[in-house]
Amino acid sequence: MVRIYGIKNCDTMKKAFAWCEANHVSYEFHDYKKQGVPRDALVGWCRALGWQSLVNSKGPTWRKLPPERQAITTQSAAVALMVEFPSVIRRPVVENDRGQLLVGFDPTLFDSFVR
Repeated sequence: MVRIYGIKNCDTMKKAFAWCEANHVSYEFHDYKKQGVPRDALVGWCRALGWQSLVNSKGPTWRKLPPERQAITTQSAAVALMVEFPSVIRRPVVENDRGQLLVGFDPTLFDSFVR
């Protein structure tokens, strides 16, 4: 079983869900918007993946932020921003049963990651 973190109505998330269902991969979904993301989890993700890979600087939430909020230079600033605005976290973040993390959806990577 894998755990998928994201926002339910995101198009990329829908692709990830459809891929899991088509490939008979069981998953548990954690909705950023409804459940938030614990600060400790974000710190761990940043250590494993780098905060730059987690911040979605192309989405509408990011674009609405003033330039001074977008001027992230440290992991702690990135974590604070992601706690406050979970929509700026790239989607999906996937954790497999081995505790490994993957960010984003690519069918080829997904296949080798979840099996």
